[in-house]
Amino acid sequence: MKLLVPAAYGLEAVVKKQIFLLGYGDTRARNGRIAVDNCGWKDVARLNVFLRSGERVLWQLGSFPAVTFDQLYEGVAALPWRDVIDKDGKITVVTKTVNSTLFAHHSVQAVGKKAIVSAMGGTLTESGAQFKVELDITDNVVSVNLDTTGAGLHKRGYRIVPYSAPIKETLAAALIDLSVYNPDKTFADLFCGSGTLPIEAAIKAQKIAPGRNRTFSFQHWKTADATALAEAFAEADDLRLHKNVDIIGADVNPRALEVARHCAKQAGVEQCIKFNLRSAEQFVSRSSYGVMISNPPYGERLGSQTDVVQTARNMGRLYRTLDKWNFCFITPCENFEQYFGRRADKKRQLYNAGIKCTYYCFNGPKPPKAEDGGTSGK
Repeated sequence: MKLLVPAAYGLEAVVKKQIFLLGYGDTRARNGRIAVDNCGWKDVARLNVFLRSGERVLWQLGSFPAVTFDQLYEGVAALPWRDVIDKDGKITVVTKTVNSTLFAHHSVQAVGKKAIVSAMGGTLTESGAQFKVELDITDNVVSVNLDTTGAGLHKRGYRIVPYSAPIKETLAAALIDLSVYNPDKTFADLFCGSGTLPIEAAIKAQKIAPGRNRTFSFQHWKTADATALAEAFAEADDLRLHKNVDIIGADVNPRALEVARHCAKQAGVEQCIKFNLRSAEQFVSRSSYGVMISNPPYGERLGSQTDVVQTARNMGRLYRTLDKWNFCFITPCENFEQYFGRRADKKRQLYNAGIKCTYYCFNGPKPPKAEDGGTSGK
């Protein structure tokens, strides 16, 4: 199997590193997707269960050039569909086209579906498990991919109560990986909303597999290895820690904190996080060293542009009182550094909910080395 892991814009390197840390050294990133070769069902299961910031796991069934619908039909029909899709499988075809002659999505979907049904032997009942086939046509090359995930990997299973403008779980996990946070340091989010960033920090600190408590499309397929997911879940359970950590989430909205506590409980990390009803400007900490990561209101949907400017200035003042902390913010505010009062040590262009943003990181000094050879994290 060749697997493809799509990554959001700006997060390709983050996802590639996560895949590497799972033991997959030979990977390649192209067009926002990380390719992992020589895989089997156990790898499908492991990547779905353990990836923190990948969007989903696709199985590339084949690739071929096509500039006509006849070439598209022949290329799709030539793939071994009977070995892949259950006889009663429900087939959905989705398309993605970039810089290609074939760009009419409805026509590409229709031709692709017709080719699959023909290769399967004709009329299908489609009363069984879901099989979503992606036809990705980029520069006139068709990549035929089968989605093993189902609902995107950001669907961890803990967010069952809706709340306005939450940050996507996969993006939150990436922001944490892009910071210097480790479980020995205090973590704080002073605009926590429904708690995604503190919860994802706790999930990382406790080495909880993000996909441990959810289902995936492939587990319902008769053609898949029925033992693969159970083995991945067992590995996840063996790696799970129960570590004392100092994680703080704060917000001025009582309803937000109510939702955050519920989500933390669903994620199994309610004992790891202290949620406080307080404004960001009131934050104090006894920890000398810490990491603050926040997704403050942007002004587009929540708050106003005046609030955005004032928030940046307030956070700059707070940074100067916690001068050994690392502060990180994701915001579309182009003058954030000016209002904050200093240039960021690191910047990265990202998108949050379709809004072009910059992730600003303002670093403090590294903790001194401890006598035992470790570091003093607090």
